[in-house]
Amino acid sequence: MKRASKRNELIKVGKEIVVRQGFKSASLNDILTTAGVPKGSFYYYFSSKDDFGLAIVDDFAQEYRERLETILEDRQHSPLIRLRNYFETKIAEMESCQCSDGCLIGNLAQELSAQNELFRDRLNQVFAEWEQYFVRCLAAADEAGEISGERDLDNLAKFILSSWEGAILQAKVAKSVTPMQTFVDVLFEQVLSQNCT
Repeated sequence: MKRASKRNELIKVGKEIVVRQGFKSASLNDILTTAGVPKGSFYYYFSSKDDFGLAIVDDFAQEYRERLETILEDRQHSPLIRLRNYFETKIAEMESCQCSDGCLIGNLAQELSAQNELFRDRLNQVFAEWEQYFVRCLAAADEAGEISGERDLDNLAKFILSSWEGAILQAKVAKSVTPMQTFVDVLFEQVLSQNCT
């Protein structure tokens, strides 16, 4: 396995284990064994477990950025259909994992933000980036006449992301996508419909 591919394999396996077990509970030995990387090689790629964790955050954020672009910037659908498609895709994913995984960034934010400033800052940056995808989609919905721009779209995007992350957390606890579906129903039937022109 070449150097870059070993590093990438460690990150891939790390994401899978961290989303299930949490960052603190994730054993480097388990990650290395699963990735097929010798124990001594880890510190060639990462200076510490925290450095590894930040690489996981960055990798996941990049993958998710691509997903947000694919769904929320898909010009074949109207902006509100794109927004609904985004939520429905995540609901289907949560159903497929029996509501056990949740959102890696949300999971890490809950686990580490009060204890690790580096993680808190990086996770905050990721959430801020995600909000901008919602802002752009909402602005497109406003331009298309699907919602009214009377409200602050930045705050509406913050509300949507915060509420969605909370719904994902509740889905994990309830082992049911009902909280996520309730969020989607309220968002489209009440919050966004109140903005209609």
